Amino acid sequence: MQNIDASAPTIAIIAGEDSGDQLGADLIEALRRRYPQARFVGIGGARMQAQGFESWHDIRELSVMGFVEVLKHLPRLLRLRRTLVARLLKTRPDVVIGIDAPDFNLAVERRLKEAGLRTVHYVSPSVWAWREKRAARIGRSADRVLCLFPMEPAIYAKHGVDARFVGHPLADRFPLVADRVAAREALQLPQEAPVLALLPGSRPSELSRLGQLFIDAAHRVAAAIPGLRVVIPAANPQVHAMLKTMLANGTRDETAPLLLDGHAHEAMMAADMVLLASGTATLEAMLAKRPMVVGYRVAPMSYRIARALNMLKTDIFTLPNILARAEGLPGLPVPELMQDDCTAEKLADATLALFRDSERRGAVVAAFEHLHQALRGDDAHHAADRAATAVAELLEHAHARA
Repeated sequence: MQNIDASAPTIAIIAGEDSGDQLGADLIEALRRRYPQARFVGIGGARMQAQGFESWHDIRELSVMGFVEVLKHLPRLLRLRRTLVARLLKTRPDVVIGIDAPDFNLAVERRLKEAGLRTVHYVSPSVWAWREKRAARIGRSADRVLCLFPMEPAIYAKHGVDARFVGHPLADRFPLVADRVAAREALQLPQEAPVLALLPGSRPSELSRLGQLFIDAAHRVAAAIPGLRVVIPAANPQVHAMLKTMLANGTRDETAPLLLDGHAHEAMMAADMVLLASGTATLEAMLAKRPMVVGYRVAPMSYRIARALNMLKTDIFTLPNILARAEGLPGLPVPELMQDDCTAEKLADATLALFRDSERRGAVVAAFEHLHQALRGDDAHHAADRAATAVAELLEHAHARA
């Protein structure tokens, strides 16, 4: 029987990538309000460490995407997993929380759950997109799954898995009504000019496949819309350098694309339209209430493997469209151009069609307002507070049994 100090539990968190670091930091802050003396250990980044987290490994060791990319790093990841599991079994924290990074975390959680530790998986893998029966396997790894999207717990319930909708933290960060005027003032953009925000990916591997493609599409749109201003927020210094090189041969007048260090949310809120790569940024554009066109290409080998194994179980890919379907909204608000359809010409044509259809843009904004409210949940609590409550219930239940 695992012993718990109810006032000072040891809580292990394993976070992958920058988004996991932010989720972890918010969760630690919310849990500290309940357990001021708690100890937090595991793998986390700078934001988590600023909350007093003791990181045993660099968070960047888990930031690997795609089949081919994971295969190249597999021996190192397996060594890291063995080392981490051994240390957690020795420490025996009161609960282990894996944040995202399912390919790594679920295997760790399963090993620890089999050893009698309580486990939580925060951010459900996309069970609505991949094999739904995966939900049962996730239940063998996690005592509780914390879901960001409202349609997910019902899928887990079919397989007898305890899953809780806690809300999406990004829904708390965006206002229900975005302030375009303030965003343009902050970025020194003219208030009356048409503005297109361009986000071709946040990872170098994405940018190498999509960057020039999206820039070419933006040039096509700019040629058709007089006075268009294009704003490109770079996710990090490496992405900024790559984009700067790609833009070097472009126009250099006052309508040349404005390359920013970060400020993605401000760029979206300043824009009339967003042209972007599929991923979390589509959710951010939705929460900014900006009509968008989405394109994406994965590494050809990863795409062929996914198709050959028949792994993908959905005909739509962007989060706003998936949420709209789950909420029963009519139609799909976001044009999607994937893999072979993701060309500069098709991206530009879809963007121009939406720019020129004000009635359609209004309907898209109304749909996004509905979806934003759904992600916030029915009460006044933030996602991190609900997640902390779900973790605390496990801790307190275990303490009552101890």
